[in-house]
Amino acid sequence: MSPRDVVVVGGSTAGATVLRELRSRGYEGRLTLVDPEPGTNRPPLSKAVLAGAAAEDSVLMDHSSLDVELVQATATSLDHAGRTVSTHDGSTHRFDALVVATGSRARRIAAPGQTGELVLRTVDDARRVRERFADASIAVVVGAGFLGLEVATAAATAGLRVTVVDVDPPLQRLLGDHLATAMCERATTLGIDFRRSGAALVGDPVYAVRLDDGEKLAADVVVSCVGDEPVTDWLHGSGLETDHGVVIDDHARTSLADVYAAGDVATVRTPEGVVRRPFWANAVAHGRVAAATVLGQPVDTPIVDDYFWSEIAGVSLKVVGCLPVEGEPEVLEDAGSGHGLLAWGRSTVVACGIRRSAPRLRAVLRERASSGAPTVD
Repeated sequence: MSPRDVVVVGGSTAGATVLRELRSRGYEGRLTLVDPEPGTNRPPLSKAVLAGAAAEDSVLMDHSSLDVELVQATATSLDHAGRTVSTHDGSTHRFDALVVATGSRARRIAAPGQTGELVLRTVDDARRVRERFADASIAVVVGAGFLGLEVATAAATAGLRVTVVDVDPPLQRLLGDHLATAMCERATTLGIDFRRSGAALVGDPVYAVRLDDGEKLAADVVVSCVGDEPVTDWLHGSGLETDHGVVIDDHARTSLADVYAAGDVATVRTPEGVVRRPFWANAVAHGRVAAATVLGQPVDTPIVDDYFWSEIAGVSLKVVGCLPVEGEPEVLEDAGSGHGLLAWGRSTVVACGIRRSAPRLRAVLRERASSGAPTVD
């Protein structure tokens, strides 16, 4: 039987997907969304919104057509025995099924009380960083992952002198040597400089970044892009199993009956251990699986979706399959200047510098897998 009352905590990509999927699958019961702010479609924040090419309100979620009761409050605790979620305003919300989709928050490296460090996670963050770029000449970005390189791209495009600092080689741990080298070479053509070192923030407000060798990099603006932390504080004492996020199985079920999780707050238990991939495609996959499971319907999509895209130094990078990739690729389509449709064996296809939609990329991957194309070492 379908639950009478479903509560979703968090209304960004994963939570919004759950709401839409429940209604599209025929759920007619009561839907309650607990979220202090409008849900946000976050990928454009570090791309179009940060560059000023898209309006800030264009990334806000609209749930008005789904007959959802919106509770604009922060969840503070979960009482599983009583089947209620409490919020900061002192109210409680009963559920038959609960979906935890509270996402994550940006990790910071500033000392307690130290001001001036910027991060990028919310619409307000994107506005603040964009406004600071407009008045700055020098930027330091701490963190050379996807987000760090996207922020560095926006800064360089805005005319700032940009240095990216990380203890690891830029993008290499995420992409592998071939793709990381290609993307970083492109970034250097924009004037982005890379320094391999740990980083400490200097000043209050922050005015520089100190490297491991003691050198100080002066900066008008410092943006930390050093990962994120699942928002699970409100679940402490609930009995819910957490391991760098709320642990779920391949049906989005948690360790508590009738409690599910989706999106950046979740970590998936696999035979190899727990896996957390805080990407948009996985948030959507989690949401679809959670909605089907809540309704007792067959799960028709994998809990993990190995699709990712980024925009770095003017190059569009779209990936279907597992990262990182090692060795040289097979070139399926040559777009010139080292760009094109690249494949690593039968498991990974990458569109680098060419516009190829996710469905078309997946079609290429399926075709290669079914044709028995030889693995490329």
